[in-house]
Amino acid sequence: MQYALLFYENSQQFMTREHDPETVAYWGAWKAYVEDISASGIVRGGEGLLGPETATSLRIRDGQHQVQDGPFADAKEQLGGFFIIEVDDLDAALAWAAKAPCAPYGGVEIRPTLTTM
Repeated sequence: MQYALLFYENSQQFMTREHDPETVAYWGAWKAYVEDISASGIVRGGEGLLGPETATSLRIRDGQHQVQDGPFADAKEQLGGFFIIEVDDLDAALAWAAKAPCAPYGGVEIRPTLTTM
C-alpha cells in the first residue's frame, strides 16, 4: 500500500531552518531520518517544501479565480514536506511517521494514496 507522510511544523521550526543556532541540529535530525527511510527502500517520492510564506493559494468561486499569497490554511502548523512510501499496512506507515523529527513538536499526517484503492 502507498501512503503519503505529510510533515507539519510550526512557525518556530520554519524559522529554525535558516535563522537559528540550532540549524545544525535541526538539519542533522532530518538528514538522519531521510537517510534511514531512503535506505529502507520504501520511498517512492517526496520533497521538502519552502516556508509557508512562499505559498500561493487558489480558490475558484463562481467561476472566478481568487489568488492569495500564503498557505490555504491559517493554522499553527504548516506543511513542511512529504514522502510517498510503499509499505505493507498502516502500522508500518505509522512506525515511519513516528520517527520523523517533527513528530514531537509538529505532526505527521498519514494518508493512503489513490493508487492504494
